[in-house]
Amino acid sequence: MTAVAGVFVGGRGVRMGGLPKGLLRGPGGSTLVERWHAMLAELGVPVVLVGEADAYARLGLPVLKDEPPGIGPLGGLVALLRHAGSVPALAFACDMPFVSRALVERLLAAPPDAPIVAPRRDARWEPLCARYDPVRVLPLALARATSSHHSLQSLLDEARAAALPLLPHEDAELRDWDSPTDVTTS
Repeated sequence: MTAVAGVFVGGRGVRMGGLPKGLLRGPGGSTLVERWHAMLAELGVPVVLVGEADAYARLGLPVLKDEPPGIGPLGGLVALLRHAGSVPALAFACDMPFVSRALVERLLAAPPDAPIVAPRRDARWEPLCARYDPVRVLPLALARATSSHHSLQSLLDEARAAALPLLPHEDAELRDWDSPTDVTTS
């Protein structure tokens, strides 16, 4: 195994009226989680769902619960990094329906010297479209999980993440679905 991917599904879907975002139908008709699973399977990367995933049980995918629960995406990242062990961990938000296989391949192929590789847009990281080195990042994430500093942005800064340069069309691939209007206008 060259990497493992975690698709983060733990959000409560409040802005979507309580609907699990990963079960929304995206371009092509499959659910967002099914799309991620198919794309990553084609690349030979095993997929786990990260977060509270009861609504996804019918998909039969392995699930990682946040460690610890209640601290947002950082708890999911800790669980994913533990699960990955010594292989690179890819972290993806389930509500990014436009990320291409080519962008995922570029994340996989980025030089391994950085502890984290992620796109950076408007001076902000995309921590849930990123590749993590579990051996180097897990200790930092664990320290943050036991503190009051749960920001993934500052974790990437602290770890000295490397920016994955975006090609002109890739900025649009990182659009996510945060509200029902995002779904209807896509």
